[in-house]
Amino acid sequence: MAGATAAQASYIVVDTGHTPQHPGATAASGRAEYAYNLDLSGAVAHDLMALDDRVTRISVNGKEIALKDRTAQAPDADFFLSIHHDSIQQAWIDAGRRREFAGFSIFVSQLNPHYERSLQCAQAIGEGLLAAGEKPSLYHATPIQGENRPLLDERLGIHRFDDLVVLKTARMPAVLVEAGVIANPDEEKRLGDPQTITKIANAIAQAVHACNEKP
Repeated sequence: MAGATAAQASYIVVDTGHTPQHPGATAASGRAEYAYNLDLSGAVAHDLMALDDRVTRISVNGKEIALKDRTAQAPDADFFLSIHHDSIQQAWIDAGRRREFAGFSIFVSQLNPHYERSLQCAQAIGEGLLAAGEKPSLYHATPIQGENRPLLDERLGIHRFDDLVVLKTARMPAVLVEAGVIANPDEEKRLGDPQTITKIANAIAQAVHACNEKP
């Protein structure tokens, strides 16, 4: 029976967005995005392995890794998941608008060779996050320079961002999740809470497992 389970296990790449040297966005408290990404991606990987999926983690050893090299680490994987946390434009931070933006965003790329499967998994992740009590942010669809991403599903917070490197270079279905807006001090505090991390990670892992489950 164990052999049958192993044969049917899905192979998932869990990518921790950014690196210690290039840590991404800065949270309201000054903590780096990479630290949040590391916590959540670790919890997602743990939950996927608990579901008997095979997992490879990217960007967890402190070394630099180029975006284009991340998707090449496990070319035979069934799915590529990149975990991030969000900020907002600096002009809006300077204008005191931090607390106006909260919630998750999910991205897919039409340049991925498995776009439809990517979108299906993005929808599953969105449904899982909604069921867990999370709400989508539509910030990235705002019609301003640097945003204005096509909104594919308003209810689920799914956007199309064709040129995201890890999505367009992946040879397998791929989704990038921005778990929340750490530029917002209220949301940052919540996203750093272990119970919130556990809840969000479980929702993402269950969705990724289900959309890659093999007969």
